[in-house]
Amino acid sequence: MQDLGLSHLWTQGDVVMRATAIILLIMSLLSWIVILTKTWDLVRLKKMANGAEKRFWHSDDFDHALDTLGANDANPFRALAITGREAAQLHRASQPQLHDALDMSDWLTRSLKNAIDDAVARMQSGLAVLASVGSTAPFVGLFGTVWGIYHALIGMGASGVPTIDKVAGPVGEALIMTAFGLAVAIPAVLGYNALSRGNKGVISKLNRFAHDLHAYFVTGERVRPTTGATRVDDASMLLAVKN
Repeated sequence: MQDLGLSHLWTQGDVVMRATAIILLIMSLLSWIVILTKTWDLVRLKKMANGAEKRFWHSDDFDHALDTLGANDANPFRALAITGREAAQLHRASQPQLHDALDMSDWLTRSLKNAIDDAVARMQSGLAVLASVGSTAPFVGLFGTVWGIYHALIGMGASGVPTIDKVAGPVGEALIMTAFGLAVAIPAVLGYNALSRGNKGVISKLNRFAHDLHAYFVTGERVRPTTGATRVDDASMLLAVKN
């Protein structure tokens, strides 16, 4: 029994067992790389989103408001504001173009939605790796276990002495592959759920910011909540008219 263990499993395993172990190792490395990088991106996005709307709408003019969002083009709030301004300026261009068939509201809605879709795609990039690892790693480990038990039983049958000590060792070694598969899958699943939940919070703030930008460029006013207002749509806000 002293000869049994991970080193014995690797040295005595065939090509299939070694390939299975290498695949699980690669899947684990990929999932941890995605988890760490996307966690860093999520922390950075939350810092950008923290107070972004308040700073923006408390500015004197649009250019100063844009400066409050920083100079980083990777900031989705800054990209959203720039997209809205460019869409409004383009629609007001004097030269007739195809987009003139749409009114200002529809054109801005389309442009802002495209900007949000791009930001969401960047935030969710890599999560498919975690989903794939979390769903397939247990089965990869189970395959290694089945293959290992099969060869262990073949070896015991060839020896002609199937005692309990000769059965427990090889079978126990093969079961390690199932444990490896679970050890790879569990962090991937937990990371996927945590990152998805964090992304939803940022996306919710982006949608609210886009709604305010839409109202600003169409009417020149930000949509603000008023006392006693009735919920009419998803925004549940009314226009506050300036003097």
